[in-house]
Amino acid sequence: MNIRIGQILLDSGMISNKQLENALNQQNEGGARLGYYLVSSNAISETDLNKFLARQQNIESANLDNIDIDENIIHLISGEIAHRYEVIPIEIVGRKLIVAMTDPHNLFAIDDLRFSLGMDIEPHITASSMIRRALGKYYTNSEALVEVDDSRTKVGSTVHTSIADIEEEKLESADLLVGDEVFESMIVEDSEEEEFAEEDINLDLSDSPVVKLVNSLIADAVRRGASDIHFEPFERYIRVRFRIDGVLHEVMRPSRKYRSAMVSRLKILGGMNIADHHLPQDGRQKILVGDRFVDLRLATLPTLFGEKVEVRLLDRSKVVLDLEKLGFEEEPLKIFRKAIRRPFGIVLVTGPTGCGKTTTLYSALTERNDVEVNIMTAENPVEFNLKGINQVQMNTDVGLTFANALRAYLRQDPDIIMVGEIRDKETAEISIRAALTGHLVLSTTHTNDAPSTINRLIDIGTEPFMLSTSLACIASQRLIRKICSKCKAEIHVPDEVLTDAGIDPERFRKVKLYEGTGCSYCNNTGYKGRIGIFEVMSIDEEIRQLIEGDANSLEIEKAALSKGMINLRESALRKLERGETTYDEVIRETISSF
Repeated sequence: MNIRIGQILLDSGMISNKQLENALNQQNEGGARLGYYLVSSNAISETDLNKFLARQQNIESANLDNIDIDENIIHLISGEIAHRYEVIPIEIVGRKLIVAMTDPHNLFAIDDLRFSLGMDIEPHITASSMIRRALGKYYTNSEALVEVDDSRTKVGSTVHTSIADIEEEKLESADLLVGDEVFESMIVEDSEEEEFAEEDINLDLSDSPVVKLVNSLIADAVRRGASDIHFEPFERYIRVRFRIDGVLHEVMRPSRKYRSAMVSRLKILGGMNIADHHLPQDGRQKILVGDRFVDLRLATLPTLFGEKVEVRLLDRSKVVLDLEKLGFEEEPLKIFRKAIRRPFGIVLVTGPTGCGKTTTLYSALTERNDVEVNIMTAENPVEFNLKGINQVQMNTDVGLTFANALRAYLRQDPDIIMVGEIRDKETAEISIRAALTGHLVLSTTHTNDAPSTINRLIDIGTEPFMLSTSLACIASQRLIRKICSKCKAEIHVPDEVLTDAGIDPERFRKVKLYEGTGCSYCNNTGYKGRIGIFEVMSIDEEIRQLIEGDANSLEIEKAALSKGMINLRESALRKLERGETTYDEVIRETISSF
């Protein structure tokens, strides 16, 4: 490449034969880039070399001598990485980091930066002599590393393993079985967590690049607060995405040659059959990242180009089981609390997958958990261990279904029964019978709002008169992202935009609206964390008559709203008024009421 560039410079008349020959001789002795020696020997100026390289490679150039780089931006890249790749961070534009590089086509370096920073990378070309001066100016101590969260450092060297390091290692099928104990120190067996927490957690990792890559991804996902990792195979690459605060972000694209190896690594981790590629599989594991317990739920799915793997992360240190902190408005919380303190009846929590239904139920059970109350749960899977509560994992392979578990529970003298999900007629009918015979039943369904839950239960075969007499309360919920407190800024939303969204502009005439501009604290998204919005519908006499009269969901909703029910849109708007979320987030997660 250097000879080719030198020849092009020669052909263009910018340097002479003798200048090229001298520079090549110096390069053979010193080992630096050819351009460095051409500039140092005054064969060509740095400015001319920059312009030539930019034009020749069709990429923008950066003159580091004329740029004053902010210290916070410099600290994004460690001295070690800056020297290794000859790269200097220049500027942040939205979620994109502009960097100056001597080799802007070094895809390994760009992928490594994208993966470690969670940002898009835009390279600008710079003469190596400028890079060297900038490295001396901004990275006086090449050993200095950017400060990293403990959850990364305690996982071991894998967190700092770069894509380039992985690419440089030879990957063969035999590597799959190297270091099968990738998380041998992290995996938590059935022993008590308190005992395990006293052990020294230091990983003795194998040299397998697959082990390093998978371990790094999981550790980084935990550090960034991701709830899911998606490994998605395509024809030429594997797309890896993190779901952070409910939104997917692409973090890297390893080569397709790692596809089978990565899937096998994940299957081993989840205790699945690595030889079966044709059927979906489920697995789980418990690990310790730093000092944080994390539960992993893994699921595979055969696709056109291989098996897709989804890893659900449950960080125990971030689990909040407190109804006060979930996002309920004051009046809906009173209604919900009154319902879960009834001696009998059915309380349902509804919403799409991943909206926090289980957390709400666990919070309700935690509030009712008392030595005088016998609580039993039927779950698939058991997502979190609640002390003092009898939790049972469903196993359809041996016939332990929700319906069968419920039948058995009724012979165990329960006070409160939690059913993971009501999805069929049999489970619904047994839950109703339990509610009608003096038990409080908590469960979930998948519907869009509280009123439509009733029609859904009738559609699966539940008798309306039994439903009306057993239901106590239905709570529908969603999760909306909260504005990052570090980069919160006031914005103006035009009246016509509010009107088009079904929002009365007069309501927000004197209200300040905000959004996040993006910063390192929130991964440049403008959001940090999520909070629930709730629609709680109490089943009173009028609603019961509508259910028995086969009323549709719109009629039931009108009746509930007339009695003061706060729907999902209203709950979101109140959080918008308080400056907790953004207008865009309200529109994204809710629809206007009729």
